[in-house]
Amino acid sequence: MQAVDPASIRGGAAALLGRTPARGLLRRASMLAPSDAPLPTDTREVTQLLESDSFRASVSELASKIDMVPAEAMTEVAGYLREMSATHNQRVSDVWQRFGGWLTRGYDILVDDDGLAELRRLDRKHALIFLISHRSYLDEFILPPVLQSGGLSPLFGMAGANLNFFPLGTVARRTGIIHVRRSTGDIPIYRLALRSFVGQLVANKSNLCWSIEGGRTRTGKLRPPRYGLMRYMADAVEALPDTDPLLVPVSFMYDQLPVHEVGRMASEARGAGKEAEDVRWLVNYAAGLKERLGRVYLDFGTPLPLRQRLEELRADEVTENQVERVALDVCHRINAATPVTPTAAVCIALLAADRALTLDEVLTTVRPLADYVSGRGWPVAGGATLTDRSTLRWALRELVRSGVLTSYSGGSETVWGIGDDQHLVAAVYRNSAIHVLLVRAIAELSLLAVAEADAEPGKGAPNTLFDEALRLRELLKFDFFFAQREQFAEELAAEIAILASPDTSNELKVTPEQAREWLARARPLVSHLVLRPFLDAYRVVGEQLAALDEDETVDQSALVDSCLRVGHQWALQRTLASEESVSGEMFSTALKLAGHRDLLKPGAPYLGKRRREFADELGEVARAIGRIADRDHPLSAGT
Repeated sequence: MQAVDPASIRGGAAALLGRTPARGLLRRASMLAPSDAPLPTDTREVTQLLESDSFRASVSELASKIDMVPAEAMTEVAGYLREMSATHNQRVSDVWQRFGGWLTRGYDILVDDDGLAELRRLDRKHALIFLISHRSYLDEFILPPVLQSGGLSPLFGMAGANLNFFPLGTVARRTGIIHVRRSTGDIPIYRLALRSFVGQLVANKSNLCWSIEGGRTRTGKLRPPRYGLMRYMADAVEALPDTDPLLVPVSFMYDQLPVHEVGRMASEARGAGKEAEDVRWLVNYAAGLKERLGRVYLDFGTPLPLRQRLEELRADEVTENQVERVALDVCHRINAATPVTPTAAVCIALLAADRALTLDEVLTTVRPLADYVSGRGWPVAGGATLTDRSTLRWALRELVRSGVLTSYSGGSETVWGIGDDQHLVAAVYRNSAIHVLLVRAIAELSLLAVAEADAEPGKGAPNTLFDEALRLRELLKFDFFFAQREQFAEELAAEIAILASPDTSNELKVTPEQAREWLARARPLVSHLVLRPFLDAYRVVGEQLAALDEDETVDQSALVDSCLRVGHQWALQRTLASEESVSGEMFSTALKLAGHRDLLKPGAPYLGKRRREFADELGEVARAIGRIADRDHPLSAGT
C-alpha cells in the first residue's frame, strides 16, 4: 500500500478557501462556473450522437412507438444529452481537487500501488470501468485524484442527479461528473439518451466510474448491485465489436466514516427520510469534517474483461440474466479485495458481548477471528496485526472519540462498551467484514442441522450437509453474494475442512457424530455474529406477513413502517437479540425474498399457509443461530 501525501492535493487549500472553506469554494466555483446553464459548447459525445444517422434513426423509431413527432423527440433527447454531458476543465479540476483535499483532511489515504501500476498498463489499450463499493460521499473526492496522480486517463464519473445543484453540480460537470436521474421508468426517451451516451463513451474508450450498488451502503456491507448502467455497457459491447472494456472492482474502506454521515445512515435505516442534498446540506456536511478519522484504504480487485465474460456465459448456454451474473462476479471481486479493519474487529467483539469489555477481553474475542482471517488469507487493512494490543487500543480510543463507544476508567481497569443508541453505527463497521465470515457461518449452521438430525427424527432433517447449506444460501441470496453452485460447494468444503481439523476432510458427507464433535471444538463460532441481525429482521417481516389477510393488498412501504414499530417493540422485549435488526433496509430485503417466493400477491394459491410456513422457517433458523450462540463463550475465562 502506498500512502498518498495529502499535501499533494491540498496545496494552497487554506489560501483558496479562507477561514470558511466550504463557502470559500462556493464563491470560487461561482466565478469559474457562474451559472447552472449547459456547458458552453456540446461535448464530443453529444456532437457525435446528434450527428449520427443511426442515433437519429433510433430516436425516430422510438418516437413512432410512443406516438411522438420525431422532431420533438430529437429536441427532447438533445436536452437530455446536454443535461448528462461533462468535460474536464483543468482549472476547475484543480479547484475541485483542493476542495476534495480539504474535505478528506481527516484521513490518510492508502492506495493499492501494485494494482494502480497494473491499471496504468491496462489503460493504454482498454476503457476501464471502475465499479466502486460506495461507503461515503467522500469516495468521489478520493478516487479521481488518485487515478490522475497514477497517470491514468481522465475519468468520467456517474453521479445521481440529486447532487446536480448549483454550484456543486456546475463545478462537478467540469471535472467529468455525469449526472444521471434515478427514476426514469416513465421517460423512455431519457433511457434511450442515457444508453446511447454510455455507448458513445465506451466507443471513445473513455474511462468511467459509478457505484455498482447505486448508492451508499446503509448497513456497512456491500448492497445488491443495480443493473441499469451495466446493461447499457453490455449493449455497447455487443454493438461495437472493436471495444473491449475492463470492469475494475474498487473497494473503499474507512477506519471510521464521518460521524454525521454514519449517524445519518443509522437514522435512515430506522426509517428516517433521506436528507435533501442542496447548498445548505453541502456546507453543513463540509463543516462536520473536523476530526482525524484514521485511514482510507483504496484497493483494486482483479479486472474482469466484459466481452470475454459475456462470451463465456453464452458458451455455457446462459441465455438469461447474463448482466446480473457479470454484476455478481464484480461484487465477489470487490469483497475479495476488501480488507478487515481493526475497527471492524473491535465492533465484532463488542457487539458479540453486548456489554463493556476490558482490553484483555476484547483480545480474547478477537484472537480466534484474527487466526481465522490469517489462515484463510483474507487481507487486513494496512497490514495491521489484529491481535496487537496497541492496534486494538487505538481502535477503541478512536471509536470513543467519535461517540460510537464509551469508556470507563474509574475502576481497576478501563472498560469499553457500545454507546447509547450506537448499536446500528457499530454494526455498520462490523458488517464491513462479514463477507469474510459468510460461508463459515453457513457451514456452522449446516453442521448443526446434521448434528441434530438423529436427536429429533421427525424434525425433517436435511439429506446432506450440502442440502442445508443450499437452503440457507437460497434464504440469504438477496442480502449476500454467493459463488455459483460448484464454486460454492468448494468454498463450503474448505470451511468444513477447517472445522474438521485435525480430521482433515474436504468432503461434504458428514455424520451426526462428526458434526457434533467438530462443532464442540470449533472456534470462532460466527453465525450469530454474522447472520442473526439479518434473519431476525426477516423474522419480523415473516410474522407481519403471516398476520395479513390473504386477500389484502400488500402496501410494502406501510408494511416496512409496521415492521419498524413491531421490531422496536421486540427489541425492547429482547425477542430480537439486538436493536440493529430494526432496519428498514433489512426489512425491504426480506420483502424481496417474500416476493420471490410469491408471498405478496393477494389471491395466490395457499397464500396464508405458505406465509405461515415462511415465518416458521425463519423462526427455526433464528433458533438454530441461538443454539450456536449458546455454544460460543469466548469470554468465560474472564467472567
